[in-house]
Amino acid sequence: MSSFVIKGGKKLKGDIYPQGAKNEALQILCATLLTPEKVTIHNIPNILDVMKLIDLLECTGVNVEKINESTYSFTAKSINFDYFKTEEYHNKSTSLRGSIMMIGPLLARFGKGYIPKPGGDKIGRRRVDTHFIGFEKLGAKFEFSHKENSFKVKGKNLIGTSMLLDEASVTGTANIIMAAVLAKGTTTIYNAACEPYIQQLCKMLVSMGAKISGIASNLLTIEGVTELKGCVHHILPDMIEVGSFIGLAAMTGSEITIKNVSYENLGIIPASFRRLGIKFEKIGDDIFIPENKHYEIETFIDGSIMTIADAPWPGLTPDLLSVMLVVATQAKGSVLIHQKMFESRLFFVDKLIDMGAQIILCDPHRASVVGLDNQIQLRATKMTSPDIRAGVALLIAALSADGTSTIHNIDQIDRGYQNIDQRLKALGADITRIS
Repeated sequence: MSSFVIKGGKKLKGDIYPQGAKNEALQILCATLLTPEKVTIHNIPNILDVMKLIDLLECTGVNVEKINESTYSFTAKSINFDYFKTEEYHNKSTSLRGSIMMIGPLLARFGKGYIPKPGGDKIGRRRVDTHFIGFEKLGAKFEFSHKENSFKVKGKNLIGTSMLLDEASVTGTANIIMAAVLAKGTTTIYNAACEPYIQQLCKMLVSMGAKISGIASNLLTIEGVTELKGCVHHILPDMIEVGSFIGLAAMTGSEITIKNVSYENLGIIPASFRRLGIKFEKIGDDIFIPENKHYEIETFIDGSIMTIADAPWPGLTPDLLSVMLVVATQAKGSVLIHQKMFESRLFFVDKLIDMGAQIILCDPHRASVVGLDNQIQLRATKMTSPDIRAGVALLIAALSADGTSTIHNIDQIDRGYQNIDQRLKALGADITRIS
């Protein structure tokens, strides 16, 4: 297991490029199972979760060709279903949550799918009912084995239908879309997730021959087709990285330019950081963050304390609340961070309290932060990364802290951030990876 050793308190400077979007990549890679023709994907991030999924696809029979560091082609002419019965498949698929999105394409094209209960971040209950209820409405039969802790679906002739999702699940929406594109007839999905990741998946499927309308809304209409063709697809820059770098610049008082951010796909993210008082400028498709010596949290019109909460798109993504909480610790003013969608994501704040942050954890979903206004620097400490997003939030805190911090279990950070230590070093950070 590896660790980061960080000497904090250094100002950073320079340009940084966000990687390809992790959450989009996991959906797009699974969609390659929908066609026997070649699919070429550009801007794939070289991170643990994505590389694990590529390896898993290859093990199931997909021909994978690496064209360059961020471009791969995938040809799924045939699938080895015997592999799904192996212990190796069980171990590999349970190591990442994104593997669950293989079921929709397999069901659509081959009439069956099997997956053990997926893994991923330990951030509370993450039920998958939405996925399988959607498959059942399309005519599939669903089985869950408590003994094997695994899911099976079968359905040779899926039929389009109308459905209202019980929650706007991003992965659930993606899975159901991929199952419906080859179903007979018309499927309407109401309360569908409409994040840029889902929009990108729909656009890719349309380029392959799918018929989807309502893209970017929460009502999708899908007319089933008999087959899909190959395509070329380019993954968006990762908006979670963009937000993380805005927070990094503010916390370290650094002048940083984030290049090629696809600003139109960032939604409410820039405005949410402005609510924390962070000043930055959009220059073309770049974000320039000048040195913010002080930043003051806004209040509501009536003077009450600002609340920043996550919500389904176009609301604020929950993946950035950990970063925003850390940024608030050095702002002027107070804010309530309300993590509505997951109940265990705020437990990492005990590490920040050890570093001198003024935080009250109200309950598993809410934390009240009183900013230090850069009058008192956070103290260096030793800590362990609990999940991807909390891990990078703790990394940002360590980079701003006085002294040398150590972060263990950085495989969690590597799951979502490509070569993060090398990219931060290029900005002037003093960070060392050790085994």
